[in-house]
Amino acid sequence: MLRESRRKDSRDKRARVLHTVDDLLTRGEPVTFTGVANAAGVSTWLVYAPGVREHIEAARTQQSRTAARGDGARSAGGAMSTRTDLEVLRADNQRLRSQVSDLKETLQRQLGRQLDQMQSTDLTERIGELTAQNQELNSQLAQLRYEKQDLERRLGDTSDDLVAARASLRRMIRSENSQQ
Repeated sequence: MLRESRRKDSRDKRARVLHTVDDLLTRGEPVTFTGVANAAGVSTWLVYAPGVREHIEAARTQQSRTAARGDGARSAGGAMSTRTDLEVLRADNQRLRSQVSDLKETLQRQLGRQLDQMQSTDLTERIGELTAQNQELNSQLAQLRYEKQDLERRLGDTSDDLVAARASLRRMIRSENSQQ
């Protein structure tokens, strides 16, 4: 139920982003990742997510082509310089995305190690508690075994006393009966 709700929320947000991109293109406003995220009311992470990023990049490419065709006054050298700058920026952007991805992976590994250490510390404490509890139970068991042996000995003594008392009572009854 919760999973389906999250999926629906994700689909709605992605649809809002795509609708916002189309709106910005229609109005002729510049399409930027941050601008789309703000206009759609979503996180910037979502606009860089696979499946969304491609649409924004395509819209940006479309806008840059439209601007290049409409600007006849721009010199050929200026257009080449702009294209070169754009390619450099794209390469930098790709490099930065790669670094961010590497940093995320490193952070996830470090967090995993920390969680493993915390769990092993908790497990070590639990093992210590269980060992102490086991020792206490073993000492109680030894005490109870000693008490059982003592009670069995006393029961044996009492049984012997009872047998002797019965034998003595029988002799006494015989002796009384033989005197009468």
